[in-house]
Amino acid sequence: MTQDEDFQRQGRIVALVIAGVGLAWVIVTGLGAALDWSQRTRAFFDLAALAGFGTGIWMIYGLWRMRQKNKD
Repeated sequence: MTQDEDFQRQGRIVALVIAGVGLAWVIVTGLGAALDWSQRTRAFFDLAALAGFGTGIWMIYGLWRMRQKNKD
């Protein structure tokens, strides 16, 4: 596997993480409204989604650093 293929694979993983967190957040928000969950429970899932998006941003930063290191 070449480095370019590895970067592309990592990029797809990052995209799937971000899309998965977004989709899960929309579903849980809808469930919370439909099932009349407490604001505390909804806030917990909002914070979990925020942590997931933060993880995605951290993964993007790591991918960027890896590309910068191997640019030479």
